[in-house]
Amino acid sequence: MIKLTFCLHRLPNLSRAEFQSYWRNTHAPLVARHQKALRIRRYVQSHAITHDLNEAIRTSRTAPQMYDGVALLWWDSLADIEAALNSTEGRIAGAALLDDERKFIDLARSPLWFGQDHEIF
Repeated sequence: MIKLTFCLHRLPNLSRAEFQSYWRNTHAPLVARHQKALRIRRYVQSHAITHDLNEAIRTSRTAPQMYDGVALLWWDSLADIEAALNSTEGRIAGAALLDDERKFIDLARSPLWFGQDHEIF
């Protein structure tokens, strides 16, 4: 399995609550509509919570500011991703998702990458 990890920072004009509501209630259904065209096997949103423990753990490591959330998407293989992105419907779906992401994600500050999990325990 190949996983896309997308660490999200919200646009500055949105509160964390507004960002997370849009992400879950508007963007997630859009991803679901394009699941087959993009050959996505699984999609999970991890929403950051506002709690003093987050700041405590961050400062104990002098870490940067936390993300507003992390999107995780899985595919069977890199070949599956490439096939989806090389199809007409896959390109249309990808463009639709990117257009929507521009409405709530600070894309320039939100890294993403493909990787492979190695389960330790």
